[in-house]
Amino acid sequence: MPGNSLLHKLDARAKFIALILLIVALFAVRSFVGQLIMAVLILILLKISQLPLPYFFRGLRPVLYILVFTAIVHVFMTKGGETLLQFGFISVDSYGVYLGTFMVLRIILLIASTSLLTLTTSPIALTDGLEFMMKPLRRIGVPSHEIAMMMTIALRFIPTLMEEAEKIMKAQMARGADFESGNIFRRAKNMVPILVPLFVSAFRRADDLAIAMEARCYRGGQGRTRLHEQVTAPRDYYAVIFSALFLSALILLKI
Repeated sequence: MPGNSLLHKLDARAKFIALILLIVALFAVRSFVGQLIMAVLILILLKISQLPLPYFFRGLRPVLYILVFTAIVHVFMTKGGETLLQFGFISVDSYGVYLGTFMVLRIILLIASTSLLTLTTSPIALTDGLEFMMKPLRRIGVPSHEIAMMMTIALRFIPTLMEEAEKIMKAQMARGADFESGNIFRRAKNMVPILVPLFVSAFRRADDLAIAMEARCYRGGQGRTRLHEQVTAPRDYYAVIFSALFLSALILLKI
């Protein structure tokens, strides 16, 4: 989403490094107090980014099933503490409820922190920043530019494919298709009329993109120049230093 906030103005490389440090901090916390601190920080960054709250939290919808599955697995499979409920050989222990809640909150915070990067950084800037981060891997033969380009193309075409899927679904519903009634297996079977044309459309778009890149003599990152060169400002160093200090404080406090 375009904007003029401080997060939008940060260099993509600094945001990548800061995000990595915040993710490490997220996995370093071992209590709900630490997660609360992380949540407050993310909310402050969200306020600074000036992103609309409904749009931001809408990104959690696709992972709702993952959150439910994670909670169920930990609640019923993790043993320890006091037994809260007993259903024959299946029991729900207090430690399982604690760990399930903890892991669900961790996933939510992880998605929220990465969404701050993708919503405040253009795909081109993401490509340049990712390529810069992977540049040391070239020495061992890793095609950093090609990997960064593929990830950018994937990010670019996600909204397009979602729009295409919505159009196909509306067209199928107009023909009498039903995607909401029945059990989960029935609904999964009803998705076939959507998936087949969606995959055909995706492969057609990929072929058109490949032809367009060949027509423009695209040959990878060798000798490639950029329209906007990456420039590091003092605010970028401050963002990285703040993230490093935040991570160090969480580790030292053992929250």
